[in-house]
Amino acid sequence: MVPRLGCGAAILDESGRMLLARRLTEPEAGCYGLLGGKIEPGEATRDAILREIAEEIGVCLELQGFLCAVDLILPNGVHWVSVVERAQIASGTPKIHEPDKLADLGWFARDALPQPLTRAAIAAVKALDG
Repeated sequence: MVPRLGCGAAILDESGRMLLARRLTEPEAGCYGLLGGKIEPGEATRDAILREIAEEIGVCLELQGFLCAVDLILPNGVHWVSVVERAQIASGTPKIHEPDKLADLGWFARDALPQPLTRAAIAAVKALDG
């Protein structure tokens, strides 16, 4: 099976807190994770990140560079490869715009993260903490 391409953003505020939402859909339903989604055919990764975050929570981001890449290989053989960028909010106030997909949006200190976390969120925290 050909890997699917995903994207996400580790969105941080001025005090280093991370914006996370609880996923309501698979994969990793019930886990807290980064915002992001699927890269469409012909779409640049950075454009996909900006589009997905605007769709999900209604904000514009300032992307600050590559943070990590994450492999998610599911028991059913589905394989996602996601590119994660570090980011901050350039404009707008985060609010869930896709309540069928996301819940419990909030800012969390990296030493007090909600559980369980998605694999992408775990990889992003590790990359941020060096």
